[in-house]
Amino acid sequence: MGLFDVFKGGGGGLTKHITRVANKRAQQHERWESIQVLAKDGSDEAIRGLLVRFTVRVDPSITDGEEKNAAFHGIVQNGELALEPVRDFLESSDTLAWPLKILREIQTEEQVITILLELLAKMHTEYERDPHKKIDVMATFEEHRDPRIVEAVTRFLEDMNETARFHAVGAIFHQDNAEQARDQLAKAFVVEESVRVRMRILDGFIEQGWKLADVKEQAAKKMPTGYSLGKKGEVRKKG
Repeated sequence: MGLFDVFKGGGGGLTKHITRVANKRAQQHERWESIQVLAKDGSDEAIRGLLVRFTVRVDPSITDGEEKNAAFHGIVQNGELALEPVRDFLESSDTLAWPLKILREIQTEEQVITILLELLAKMHTEYERDPHKKIDVMATFEEHRDPRIVEAVTRFLEDMNETARFHAVGAIFHQDNAEQARDQLAKAFVVEESVRVRMRILDGFIEQGWKLADVKEQAAKKMPTGYSLGKKGEVRKKG
């Protein structure tokens, strides 16, 4: 069914329901009806219409949550048919939460990681006004293991955003092949201005049993309170 097709017995076209779902001034029962109609339709246009519901917030919050959950289930029930619209929404959305939640229902973990890696590959390390989605992607990688993640996030050790660097470090150390980035982490440590990022790197080195031998002299000048270096560059933490 196309965008301007009419529902049998519905008395209106798909356009009306797509518009109403995203209208915070519409009556609650009208938005709810439109969510149900679009979910039942299941076409590409209908799924994209449901996705728009995640871009607006209505009061009260309980109603907002109920409607978004209904839109979520309406999309998920369409399975693979929802994949392309959700991927497009992931690209354009300022946040990761809802599209990622949907992807986890209709794709395997490996497939979800692939999609996120493709998304991250399009992001840069320069200053940006709102880096939250980039940060969310790398924070997500702190919860998953995949041999491709280390290479993908290593360049973000030089990101202009401190929080992005913090989560890049966390994502690397969560991986089984973290050693692939050991030299880059050591170099990042000696130029890092953020204390919490330096501490996260040091904690990772301690956990992995690595040494900062190659950058020992520079690293000794950057040790936060409570940390020290041994003669061979081994990292020590008091307490």
